[in-house]
Amino acid sequence: MSREVIDSYLLKVLHTLITEASVSRTAVLLGQSQPTISVALRKLRAMTGDPLLVRSGSRMVPTSHALTLIEPAAQALAGIAAVLHPTRAFDPATTRRTFLIGSPDYLDAFFLPAVVDAFRTEAPRARIEFQHLMMVDGGYEHGLESGTLDLVIGNWRTPPEHLHLQPLCKDDLVCLLRAQHPIKPGKLSRAIYQEAEHLAVTTHNATGLGTIDVELARSGLSRNVTTTLPYFGMAPYVLMRSNLLFTTTRALATHYSKLLPLRMEPLPGDPQALTYYQLWHDRTHRSAAAIWLRHLVSGVAKELAR
Repeated sequence: MSREVIDSYLLKVLHTLITEASVSRTAVLLGQSQPTISVALRKLRAMTGDPLLVRSGSRMVPTSHALTLIEPAAQALAGIAAVLHPTRAFDPATTRRTFLIGSPDYLDAFFLPAVVDAFRTEAPRARIEFQHLMMVDGGYEHGLESGTLDLVIGNWRTPPEHLHLQPLCKDDLVCLLRAQHPIKPGKLSRAIYQEAEHLAVTTHNATGLGTIDVELARSGLSRNVTTTLPYFGMAPYVLMRSNLLFTTTRALATHYSKLLPLRMEPLPGDPQALTYYQLWHDRTHRSAAAIWLRHLVSGVAKELAR
């Protein structure tokens, strides 16, 4: 067999010649002249070392070797088509793929359950896996770049510039404390806030001031953090048994103040609301499946904001 490289045009001629067993019919189907197809056939015979088509009475028939080339040629043409014209179709109702989302656990109580509900409705055969941002190997940026995460949800004072982002919603900051706290309702002044002992939660691997402390500083506030936890779900139960204050978002505080003997107080200084984002890497920017996932998450955020 010749070492000459076969291109996609010759592959298409080869496949059509064998399946049609006719030079004239191949010329019509490929929009070529008969002499052009005859030249291609001679080249293919030289490359394969086989006549490919032989005469049988008044017609041409494929050789036995030619018949073994039909399937490999078809597969090669399909592979080339997939490279040149990738499919953008995606059906969430039938997909069985696994979607990977990174998020901090302050979304666990009120946002992620709604995402799961919408996901199970639209993609009943698919899987969804959430990873805590603190548990992502190499950090969430690396997770998005490497493909171990499809999407990250959270709030950042300065989202990474090299990632795509979409604002989802805003939520203002409040103070959560036990219902029988010595600080009376409506009496949380700036001085009392800054003198009190505070509880905080670490949301992701970072140095410097966290998102909440940056917003507090913009309002001229600071807090004396004496207790730090790894998970937001622990914070309400620690508050119940202490006089600590917990600065958090209104959505999370509202959820737990309805379930536990806790209450909310407005923050002195009126700091700005936090913005929730979804972040993704350019590697999934045009993926039909990833676009569907981002649309689903965005839709859930809009419904919850109503």
